[in-house]
Amino acid sequence: MDPHKYTTLLAALHAVPDPRQARGKRHAWPLILTLIVAALASGQKNVRGIAQWAGLHATEILNLLALDVPRLPSASTFYRALRAVDIDALEARLAEYNQALPPPSDADTGEVTLRTGETVQGQAVDGKEVRGASAHGQKVKLVSLVTHGSGRTLAQTRVAVGRGEATTVPGLLLGRDLRGTVTTMDAGFTKRPLAQQIIDQHGHYLIVVKRNQRDLYDAIALVFDQPAALRWLPREQAANYRRYCSPNKGHGRLETRTLESTPYLNEYLAWPGLGQVMRRTCQRIDLKTGKVSRETTYGLTSLSWDQADAQHLERLWRAHWTIENRSHYVRDETLGEDRCQVRVGAAPQALAAIRNSLISLLRHKGWTNIAEALRYCGASVDNALSLLGVVPVGL
Repeated sequence: MDPHKYTTLLAALHAVPDPRQARGKRHAWPLILTLIVAALASGQKNVRGIAQWAGLHATEILNLLALDVPRLPSASTFYRALRAVDIDALEARLAEYNQALPPPSDADTGEVTLRTGETVQGQAVDGKEVRGASAHGQKVKLVSLVTHGSGRTLAQTRVAVGRGEATTVPGLLLGRDLRGTVTTMDAGFTKRPLAQQIIDQHGHYLIVVKRNQRDLYDAIALVFDQPAALRWLPREQAANYRRYCSPNKGHGRLETRTLESTPYLNEYLAWPGLGQVMRRTCQRIDLKTGKVSRETTYGLTSLSWDQADAQHLERLWRAHWTIENRSHYVRDETLGEDRCQVRVGAAPQALAAIRNSLISLLRHKGWTNIAEALRYCGASVDNALSLLGVVPVGL
């Protein structure tokens, strides 16, 4: 089934089914969701804040929306709605809306043009614990699929209690057309079946390898760590080694990232779709103290020797951290996710899904500083509702 095309966030919210029974309904379901999202866009960080925002601006909201109701929903109504919402439907509708949003014209799209002329879109998979919710009971962990560059959340799912994050990724990617994409993942997702699934779905992967995959780690390290290792290669293959250095100066330090790659282990490792193995070394020099630190990590990718050189791989590897810098960090520090204590039912995941959409929407509108965008929306109810696509009919 083709995804729905929503032109506004409001339209996506209206497509989320009402889980309530007919008896006892006092407020329209779309109104409840609209107020929750508008309040979060105005800088509110929890359900009590959402209810207080609605109460303080009740007259203005009622006039703007031309509502003929005696009062707006209370905090308990917002709580019940978030707990009971069909989380799969909410995630799906919001993900469809996020994916349809084009990034600003001057934004980094996260695309990489390979040696063959093919352009691929980087996308990162990583997990995040919702610490505020986890502090009062069972841990709430979410795994997301986020585009490189723009930081748009394409999909998100909750990790089942007692299971690892890697168990959710097959379902997260299932049914997606991965043509023209490179999915980047940290070492916790270094699984052969997952690599095979990405290949079967016509995509590429770039995965970090750490000591949790000891044999794989040692084999890759052996190729790069011994100076004479590449001399073992047959003469006709001696050139199958590439190296790219990327220096960067900022924040009081000089950082040099060096990525090396070779296809030498492809047959030996028999990893699904393997095209190259990599070593990435980050050297940081504190310009004030002169202190030097180094970090070495290893990885593997399905991008072949003919498709991607070391510079392409370094760009994809570095862009993986889009998911942390432009999604998870913003949800925690700017939108207050880790300080929100909501923990029952679908509520933690629902709020996280809404925050993901708000971040994508605000960036689509041209905001580069999400905190400034929240202050703008918080200055006026009209600003917040207009962001969602609400056309005021009153005042």
